[in-house]
Amino acid sequence: MSNVLQFPADRPLDFIGLGRLCVDLNANEIHRPMEETLTFTKYVGGSPANITIAMARLGAKAGFIGRVSNDQFGRFIVHYLKERSINTDNIITDLSGTVTGLAFTEIKSPTECSILMYRDNVADLKLEAGDVSEDYIKQAKAILISGTALAQSPSREAVFVALEYAKKHGVVTLFDIDYRPYSWQSQAEIAVYCKLVAEKCDVILGGREEFDLLEAFDGPLKQDDAATAQHWINHGASIVVVKRGGDGSTAYTKDGESYKGRIFPANVVKTFGAGDSFAGAFIYGLMQGWSIDRCQEFGAASASIVVSSHSCSDAMPTVEQIQARIEQYATQGI
Repeated sequence: MSNVLQFPADRPLDFIGLGRLCVDLNANEIHRPMEETLTFTKYVGGSPANITIAMARLGAKAGFIGRVSNDQFGRFIVHYLKERSINTDNIITDLSGTVTGLAFTEIKSPTECSILMYRDNVADLKLEAGDVSEDYIKQAKAILISGTALAQSPSREAVFVALEYAKKHGVVTLFDIDYRPYSWQSQAEIAVYCKLVAEKCDVILGGREEFDLLEAFDGPLKQDDAATAQHWINHGASIVVVKRGGDGSTAYTKDGESYKGRIFPANVVKTFGAGDSFAGAFIYGLMQGWSIDRCQEFGAASASIVVSSHSCSDAMPTVEQIQARIEQYATQGI
């Protein structure tokens, strides 16, 4: 059992996501450029939305804080979440004429995937400090902050209000760096705001390149995962997960231990969605009190399922599906 992180007990919500709610339009004609793609399939998207959906699929009682546009896409998102028993009480319909962020995905090959983003005047970045309910946050065991929500005001200020309420009520704070270059004005801005949030969070998850961005002002920590982890643990983090894509991830804990994650074979359709499915399953494991090793394995197995699927949100697996994947390869000695 892992004892480096304790979640509060007896709260009606296990988990709250905060930030980006958008729509993914995934190419149906794969293995060709987007210029030649004729049809797309619509899914709910956005990293914090995907992680929240993953948690709900695993059986967690989940909710969300965010804004959606006052149009068909906004209604689609809210309806989708409600259908999956995700609490939408703190999702606000923005009435200022904003739109839903769109992500068109191009799948040229299993390893050559790209995303064409439409993020001008999007509803999720209009989340205001006054939208964040203290009463809602104190009902949860954990809250996930997505770095994209820090890219602009007023969403940026809403994040810090949410963090203050979480700390006040003993809610575990999780930070997914979720760097998207099209959202930010400069690397200095990223370093400042993401660093401020990382210093307030109990668990930090990010890719190697994302941590490099946060450490832009900190000198020679780049590419040194153990030094990176210790840096953030010194600032108060209990767990730091450094992801290296196809090379897996390593989780570092405040008691000085590190845990290298495994990789599961997969019939890869596309690369995106792996990080979100890993995060959802890893966090779920933490909330069950599992060892870090088991959380890593659970996250990796979940990621292998999602990268083998056309969608991200719709493909988030159940506990039984993840466990079956683990057992499948255990019997094969992989």
